[in-house]
Amino acid sequence: MGVVHKYLPRYTYEDYKNWQGDWELIGGIPYALASPSFKHQRIVGKIFRYLDEELEEKCPDCVVGIDTDYIVSEDTVLRPDVFITCERVEDKLLKPPKVVFEVISPSTREKDEYLKKEIYEREGVPYLVLVYPELGKAKIFKLTDRGYKKIFDAVRDEFTFDLGGCEVSLNFGRVWE
Repeated sequence: MGVVHKYLPRYTYEDYKNWQGDWELIGGIPYALASPSFKHQRIVGKIFRYLDEELEEKCPDCVVGIDTDYIVSEDTVLRPDVFITCERVEDKLLKPPKVVFEVISPSTREKDEYLKKEIYEREGVPYLVLVYPELGKAKIFKLTDRGYKKIFDAVRDEFTFDLGGCEVSLNFGRVWE
């Protein structure tokens, strides 16, 4: 362990609950969340709206949510931009969602593409979708026995997610409009 890590404070979910502002906690280290851009929020809203409509019709036991605490462990709390779960949710996620969407911005790119991806993979999230607003593209990863494998680059395409008992589709062309 490096000297710096030895002296860094380690925080827990109990600490996290009392913080002001928007944060994620990863391995006991707090990460402040930047204010999202208008474009980011618009894309999150569209993904939510289209998935909500699909789920109501095709998967009534599943729900879509945005920016909700996902408590991975006592020292790790993530806040996925958009997620689908087929578990009952009171006010936070306690089990891995079926699908996570992370909208990538320059300030979150490294954390989302590497750190959070590794956690979602380890926790068994079946699908991870990294959404790149500036490129008008989404990378879809599916969990395999060897970890995440990129299975699709969506631009103006429709993709169907198998939620284990039902399927839901998202037309990515509508997301960029």
